[in-house]
Amino acid sequence: MIEILTSPAFNTIQDLGRHGARRFGVSTSGAMDPVALAAGNALLGNDDGAAGIEIQTFPFRLRFSADTAFALTGADHDATLAGSAVRPWWCTRAKAGDVLAITAPRRGARVYTTFGGGIDVPRVLGSRSTHVRGGFGGFEGRTLQAGDIVPIGSSSRSSEGRFDFGAVPPDVAIPGAAPADGRVLRIRVMRAGEYDLFSEAMQATFWSTRWKISAQSDRGGYRLAGGKLILDAPVEMRSHGVVAGVVQVPPAGEPIIQMSDANTAGGYPKMAAVIQADLWRLGQAAPGSVVAFTEVSYQDAVSAMAPVNDYLARLRATADLYRAL
Repeated sequence: MIEILTSPAFNTIQDLGRHGARRFGVSTSGAMDPVALAAGNALLGNDDGAAGIEIQTFPFRLRFSADTAFALTGADHDATLAGSAVRPWWCTRAKAGDVLAITAPRRGARVYTTFGGGIDVPRVLGSRSTHVRGGFGGFEGRTLQAGDIVPIGSSSRSSEGRFDFGAVPPDVAIPGAAPADGRVLRIRVMRAGEYDLFSEAMQATFWSTRWKISAQSDRGGYRLAGGKLILDAPVEMRSHGVVAGVVQVPPAGEPIIQMSDANTAGGYPKMAAVIQADLWRLGQAAPGSVVAFTEVSYQDAVSAMAPVNDYLARLRATADLYRAL
């Protein structure tokens, strides 16, 4: 088990999401950066979808009650274990009584802590992810608080072997994943259903604007500032299914990118949809970050997942070899 010592708001238990429940009005939830979560689990020999902690407010501190292997992935951050530095994108073993402390990232928005055996909270609708608005999943359906005692599962794969090695982060290992100029995050999208409802001028504005993720953004969606996309005439639409990555445009004209905790349905016009291969990159963008959109085809969107899948496969194979040494 682990004891949460310090946890500001919005830190939650997440896995790769609650799939197959959208027809009941239940959002997917899951890690905002699923690649970081899966990578942490790969370092430890867990299943990709084992639950970990998504940390997005800092400082965060926990105490281990038993010897436990763990990994830190996600945003570039500083951390200490029993007072000694632990690198990001690294796995190691803690001793009973050790305190892990994580400070605010230098770059990126979310740090993921995974544990050998995964976090052992009950599955709800097939997932251990926290659904805060619904009040279920995760730890009592809520954000983590000081004093919480969180159970860790057992795993023969993560209880033996070597643990003191790391991985190259995906934004370094995957070509084109890092911002080209270090400031603007270029996100690939496809046109969505109502794209043609907008005038050519508004379409041009969408592609040419450098959008800023506003402070009114969270796991449910990113509100963008920097321009307005206004229809020539109001359009009444029936509510329709919505998934993470969809870029909706409310009447005020400021786009919203739906994220992990997005509603399952909505009636705003859809301008575009972020491709799956870039959602993890967007999940590490903090409020104030600047993004710009690039159009790709459906075929390009599908093929863009190959480097991501290859990265995780290579990481898992290499980690399995290191643990066996």
